[in-house]
Amino acid sequence: MPSRTYQLFAEAMTARKPVVLMYDGHPRAICPIILGHSGGEEKALTFQFDGTGSQGPVRGAWRCLELAKVTRAELADGPWRSGESHSQPQGCVKDVDLDVNPDSPYDPKRRLRR
Repeated sequence: MPSRTYQLFAEAMTARKPVVLMYDGHPRAICPIILGHSGGEEKALTFQFDGTGSQGPVRGAWRCLELAKVTRAELADGPWRSGESHSQPQGCVKDVDLDVNPDSPYDPKRRLRR
């Protein structure tokens, strides 16, 4: 059964709503782009548009999150952000369950409508 965080990320992707959360002790504002599993762990490729990371403030970066490390996640109001086009294949999520890209090359188990 998917975790509460996994279910919240799926809801955010479907509704195109950002998520605010804590990850490794840092506050982050993200939009999940790809959701699934790697090595049996729930993972998400996200676009972080605000908050901090281990190197300081972050304003626009792709981040691979292990959902087991996410705490205090909740949907937020605001625009959906997905950054610039991704020019290289992602390696974060091996088994893709959900991808916001309707033309996903990763053969997700579920597709979102435009």
